[in-house]
Amino acid sequence: MAWLSQIPDCRLPTAACPMKHAVATVDEVPPGRHKIVEVVGRSIGVFNVGGEFFALRNSCPHQGGPLCAGRVSGFVIAETPGEYQYSRQGEILRCPWHGWEFDIRTGQSWFDPAKVRVRRYDVTVTPGGGATNEPPPAPGLAPGPYVAETYDVSVDQQLIMVDVPG
Repeated sequence: MAWLSQIPDCRLPTAACPMKHAVATVDEVPPGRHKIVEVVGRSIGVFNVGGEFFALRNSCPHQGGPLCAGRVSGFVIAETPGEYQYSRQGEILRCPWHGWEFDIRTGQSWFDPAKVRVRRYDVTVTPGGGATNEPPPAPGLAPGPYVAETYDVSVDQQLIMVDVPG
């Protein structure tokens, strides 16, 4: 994947200033699907919920199971016996090991929402031309006086970018 690149938001990445990582094109994660990617040694699931993108750490807080390999579903709600409604289709992720459920949009658990959640990462979609193959400059270095001839490049794809703190 030659287009895979890092786009620095700041001089040095920190929790307050994460690095943006191109993880996929929009076409690679169609609505209702997800893709598991590796970013800076972290396994992360990128989900497309009705055209909105979300990213969760691929590790269940219960026992470290591969959370994003679990089933994506919704909720069955019954206000009276025999009357069921299915809601939030495609927004609930169930761990394949023990069935713990998490909200894909927030990372919040549904069994203990005040205390248990899975790490959520910010996701943006940018035009493909926003990514570069150049690494961020090393600390303490300054550009030299000479510049090589360059050419404008455009990319017609949109990239899914995940913000991962340093």
